[in-house]
Amino acid sequence: MKKTLLILLALLVTVTPIAAKNRIRVIERDYFSYFAANAQFVDRVDTAVIQARATLVAILGDSLGYRPAIHMADNIEQFKELIGSTIPDWGAAVAIPFRQQIIVKSPAKFRIGKPLEELIKHEYAHLALHDRLYHTDPPRWLDEGVAMYVAHEWGWANNISLSQAVVMGSTMPLAEIEMMNRFSEGRASIAYAQSLVAVKYLLETYGYESFHILLDSLRNRSSFDNAMMAATGSDGAGFEKEFFDYLAGKYNLMTIFSDMSYLWLFLALVVIVGFILRYRRKRKYYRKWEEEEKYHSTDFDYGDPDHPEQVDDEDKPWA
Repeated sequence: MKKTLLILLALLVTVTPIAAKNRIRVIERDYFSYFAANAQFVDRVDTAVIQARATLVAILGDSLGYRPAIHMADNIEQFKELIGSTIPDWGAAVAIPFRQQIIVKSPAKFRIGKPLEELIKHEYAHLALHDRLYHTDPPRWLDEGVAMYVAHEWGWANNISLSQAVVMGSTMPLAEIEMMNRFSEGRASIAYAQSLVAVKYLLETYGYESFHILLDSLRNRSSFDNAMMAATGSDGAGFEKEFFDYLAGKYNLMTIFSDMSYLWLFLALVVIVGFILRYRRKRKYYRKWEEEEKYHSTDFDYGDPDHPEQVDDEDKPWA
């Protein structure tokens, strides 16, 4: 009997992973393959990929002729198994360039912290950039900056975070961003913001053609200093000095106060709206009370309880 149970248990352990894998659906779209337990998010992913391609073709000068595989993980065990490595707790998606894969936590099962479309664009940009460089690893700030630029990841919170970092002197050298996976979520937020602004500054100051020269040089295994020199006329240190001078001029106390003024205006608006709603509720309540009062007499007689109408109300000392 024990032997039979052991055999059944062994079969169950063997069959369960196979059955789980068989439940994964594979859906082919024009520019990617989608792997998930259901098709719930495939259309949103498709929209994100198409939008990202338009930007990537322009800034990378590339046709993006390959198809990534996008896996939607329903649980943390599946997510970890697919990525095959550890990432920070705040990570919601991972791009694996040498496997041309994107692994993303399913929004149906996880709180991913940002729109799914934004995550897909970000990770797809990583894959496209690495493919453009023929799998030469770019500096981490360049990699993350391009991904954020393509995903349009910038908001009020990023502005405040970077402004505070500049004012408090807590920005970091671009080379230090290589260690981002070891950062706390707050420090990572500053690193991401710096990366995006550095890439945006590079693109807007020197143009797409210079950016293509930079990528071509890196693809041909030039050092980063030589690649930057060919693209901008400055080596890595020279560009970084330019960039930090730009940060100091653009992100400062005035930026913080400007953004905070919008916050206070919003809070004031919330208070005013709350006051108006509360006032309207009170008025509605008082009107209802007045209507009810019409049907209730307030002229009570406190005469003799044994002979109610034999004692005049005027004899009441409190009347």
